[in-house]
Amino acid sequence: MDYQWYPGHMTKSIRQMQENMKLIDLVIEILDARIPVSSRNPDIDKLAQGKARMILMNKSDLADPELNSAWVNYFTEQGLNPVLTDARKNHSLKSLTPKIMEACKEKIERNKRRGIVNRPIRAMVAGIPNVGKSTFINSFTGTAAAKTGNKPGVTRGKQWIRLNKQVELLDTPGLLWPKFEDQTIGRNIALIGSMRDEILNTEELSLELIKLLAEQYPGSLNKRYGITEEGRPIDMLLSVASARGCLKKGGETDTEKAAVILLDEFRSGTIGRITLERP
Repeated sequence: MDYQWYPGHMTKSIRQMQENMKLIDLVIEILDARIPVSSRNPDIDKLAQGKARMILMNKSDLADPELNSAWVNYFTEQGLNPVLTDARKNHSLKSLTPKIMEACKEKIERNKRRGIVNRPIRAMVAGIPNVGKSTFINSFTGTAAAKTGNKPGVTRGKQWIRLNKQVELLDTPGLLWPKFEDQTIGRNIALIGSMRDEILNTEELSLELIKLLAEQYPGSLNKRYGITEEGRPIDMLLSVASARGCLKKGGETDTEKAAVILLDEFRSGTIGRITLERP
């Protein structure tokens, strides 16, 4: 399956982001902790050159705890100030303001030397669709300032949110890039729900997930569905369908329904805390 989704509004959003960069002190890039490499948009790296950076590994509660630590070490070595977060829980964000100030320490010092004091840090919040940008902003600010949704492509247009006297946030729409050179990246982005499922073959995608789980997390499918993890992925999908009573009229096995269940339960963490990439 060819993985690609780049609706027209994303081209416009990239141009807007480029224009807004001159107003920005810090770029906060939100990644999905389950796919920390695949969920990094290379266009953001290009646009954010010369700006202070911070990485939020969101949905870390759904990711493998050991690999969370490994990825924090990896991004720390790159000077990207990584922070593990679960944007749905406000308490995981309480320590962020001091970390934002630390990431912008050089900018604050330069301002002081120029006689500029008490100017709030302006931070752009960026990332691919459905990684939790708007949920992060709403939890961080304690308001419903940004639109949220469980489908990619909810946020459109520029939204400035005043956090406190120290920080202002600019929310941006979720952005992919025009072409995935590596289709593994496209597959991973599709698996976490950052592409619209309507444009995907969910059965094929679920077979890819089954292969990954059998290789990287053996026993997880058996534990969740009571199936034998042997044979072809399609055989395992048929077993999931049988275990969940997925039948069409006439008693035929409904693999499409089983595929949707499998993907939903992976995305929600019901199958377990799973990370698909290793540093």
